[in-house]
Amino acid sequence: MQLGTRWAVGSPAPQRLPEPIRAAVRTVEAELEDADQPTEGWGWTLTYLEGRPLVDLDDGTRIRMVDEDVALVTSVELDEAAEDDRR
Repeated sequence: MQLGTRWAVGSPAPQRLPEPIRAAVRTVEAELEDADQPTEGWGWTLTYLEGRPLVDLDDGTRIRMVDEDVALVTSVELDEAAEDDRR
């Protein structure tokens, strides 16, 4: 796993991310705002796993590419459990 970058909730996602991930980030942030969830101090962390972008929010939300046009929003916990089941 390679660390990419980190940015604050409400700040633009890095342009080098595929548009489906940037759109998913915007959707998650809008849902948090609609739910009146305080996000001050929260940030996104971009890493690369096997060359593919993986974006994690401080609350455990995870966004990853399913294919070149689709991003999946899940949680770190659920994503890692599914990976364990595949082993």
